[in-house]
Amino acid sequence: QVQLVESGGGLVQPGGSLTLSCAASGFTFSSTFMSWVRQAPGKGSVWVSDINGGDGSTSYANFAKGRFTISRDNAKNMLFLQMNSLEPEDTAVYYCRAVVNGRRYLGQGTQVTVSS
Repeated sequence: QVQLVESGGGLVQPGGSLTLSCAASGFTFSSTFMSWVRQAPGKGSVWVSDINGGDGSTSYANFAKGRFTISRDNAKNMLFLQMNSLEPEDTAVYYCRAVVNGRRYLGQGTQVTVSS
């Protein structure tokens, strides 16, 4: 079965950095379109970034451009999100998302809190 397990979240001061990881299993990771989404307290889910399985092309939400970098290691079935210059507004639960056979899957999420 499809499994996505995020890790790497935590408490960080404004201006700090974090790298989130997502371990994937149960599907052909290397060819799967992967995303990061986030959900802040009391708000809906917001798309953060995508990475294509084939050519590795990426896209970012405007708020993530220049600060976040999505990447993948197809040999290890891992997805990453490097986040720099973090702001309090980045506080949220971050989820990796896979679309497998037309169905979307999310992990359990990892909490990122940006606060001084």
